[in-house]
Amino acid sequence: MAFTDDLQPLADGLWDDIVAHPMVSRLGDGTLDVAPFEYWVRQDYVYLIDYARVFAHGAASASTLDHMGTFAELLHETIDTEMDLHRAYAAEFGIDEDVLEATEPSPTTRAYTDFLVRTAATGTFGDLVAALLPCMWGFNETALRLEAEGMPDDERYAEWIRTYAGEEFSELTAWCKDLMDEVAADATPAVRERYRDRFLTSARYEYRFWDAAWRQERWTVGPA
Repeated sequence: MAFTDDLQPLADGLWDDIVAHPMVSRLGDGTLDVAPFEYWVRQDYVYLIDYARVFAHGAASASTLDHMGTFAELLHETIDTEMDLHRAYAAEFGIDEDVLEATEPSPTTRAYTDFLVRTAATGTFGDLVAALLPCMWGFNETALRLEAEGMPDDERYAEWIRTYAGEEFSELTAWCKDLMDEVAADATPAVRERYRDRFLTSARYEYRFWDAAWRQERWTVGPA
């Protein structure tokens, strides 16, 4: 059995929880207030900075030129394309670039990105892939489920769904799942269990990232 097939029951339960969260369900039906989504856009922007660092680690630790090239391309696309898209997206919500750049990572954003970068820097290539997979797989599955329920009238939310349910992102998700299966194919049961743990931790953070946006999470001690 392919490793991602083994993960499927676990993943499905996690995606169920994410889609049921009011932040996500209201995005899907168009009733989400603007404030939590603005918060999400800003936090996702600073998340992408460290996400790009993980791709850089992936390029450095990849065992083949093909994988090295793909991670280098993902690094480029994140910094030069996806972050530009976030800046344009933020502008639609009246968030100018200076405000976006000044965003302080929330406790959840900081914890999630620290986990990803630490895993990439100290773990194996397989650990890195397992930690990356929930972001791609989770966004794709969430968007596909929301799309199946019908698109919201709010074009900004509809655009989020179209982006992550679209062919390009679906292909990226399939590539990451295939890569996970490839690196796990010859792994020992103990290593596969470690990959499962890395996947589960990131997927839990995916849920918490949405929840933090819903609550507009702030640090509760120290300077405001």
